[in-house]
Amino acid sequence: MKKLLIVEDDPIVAHIYKTRLEKENYEVEIAPDGQSGFYRIHEFHPDVVLLDLMLPKMNGVEILKKIRAQPQFLKVPIIVFTNAYVPNMINESFQAGATQVFNKATLTPRQIIEAIHNALYLSGSPGTSDTPPGAPKASDPDGAALATSTEQPFAAATATLAGAPAFGSPAGTAVLSAATTETASDTEFQSELVKTFLDASVETVASMRRTMQDFSKAQDEARRLPHLFELYRKVHALTGSAGLAALHKISQMAAALEVLLKELHEKPKNINASTLRTVAHAIDFIGELCNKGADGEFLGANPINILVVDDEILSRRAITYALEKANLKSTSVEESQVALNLMTEKPYDLIFLDVQMPGMDGFEVCTKIRTLPLNKTTPVIFVTSLTDFKSRARSSLSGGTDLIAKPFMFIELSVKALTYLLRSRLTKNKK
Repeated sequence: MKKLLIVEDDPIVAHIYKTRLEKENYEVEIAPDGQSGFYRIHEFHPDVVLLDLMLPKMNGVEILKKIRAQPQFLKVPIIVFTNAYVPNMINESFQAGATQVFNKATLTPRQIIEAIHNALYLSGSPGTSDTPPGAPKASDPDGAALATSTEQPFAAATATLAGAPAFGSPAGTAVLSAATTETASDTEFQSELVKTFLDASVETVASMRRTMQDFSKAQDEARRLPHLFELYRKVHALTGSAGLAALHKISQMAAALEVLLKELHEKPKNINASTLRTVAHAIDFIGELCNKGADGEFLGANPINILVVDDEILSRRAITYALEKANLKSTSVEESQVALNLMTEKPYDLIFLDVQMPGMDGFEVCTKIRTLPLNKTTPVIFVTSLTDFKSRARSSLSGGTDLIAKPFMFIELSVKALTYLLRSRLTKNKK
């Protein structure tokens, strides 16, 4: 019997993996954090390790480096799952010796089982069959052939609204891409996961809202940060649970919010009215997605069109870069009239609009947008350094949907973009 160690701090996710993998005849043990995971690998001597990078006490990259520094564990397959909105962690994990890295927001139990089988097969683990279970043979013209990558690890990886779970493999590692084979038991297991998740989601979201209220009411940083960390842990757990249930829109939304909360906890000086509003809106929208359930997965596959209007080149680049972190492409222009001309020709899913621009300011542009048939209901987010009450009132009166304060955190803008994009598509699907 093969031995498998799961290093995962969320007990629900860890238990689900353990239960499912024990059915595959693995002997499974769980370590709740990086430090205990490092100690347990020496005692348990697993044949393969599943490692979450977003861990307390010692993050996954640190424990990965410590494991690979031990000669006896150099060849043990280590399969990592992480948050796609932290691309530097993904690259660091490959450099530290990860066998394969998966996006936790889109990873299903069946895919992780196949990855484990493949990793053991490719590592030449004693007792492993010549062909991993569920994988096509190399000679099968309809299946995926065994291949060896000679390219360097990719420079960056970002989450997609409906992307594949695997990020890739390091240079020189053989990769077997197996077709997913879902059995009747898998289907039944998946249905149970969805039902369990959705049954618990009402209280889960309510708990997140209560923690957010406690965080907002706290008067100083010392009292705020524990609430913020608690909220981060709850969203982190939601990301993994929704991913296991294959509710990928919920999981991807939670994954982005998880990173924003983590950055706010590490850099509390970035906590302001804008970031608080972004977090609150994201939690509310996650609640909407949970209410929608599996139906929320079908939000349309049409290309996403985003327009960025700002006369400052550095500001435009900052916005487009933040969108790229969520794998969202955009068109950017510097002149108000050029933007209006574009909006008369095609509909956009989302518009980011600067306020202080020469000639026609953002409020005037927004007022005109609301008269254009193709974009009169398109969400418009003002990006501005003007955050006083008068400016916020003018943004609403001109038809603006929301605003984000300059300077903004890149992940904050990513979260806000995902919130309004998905909410807009969810609303359109109801019609």
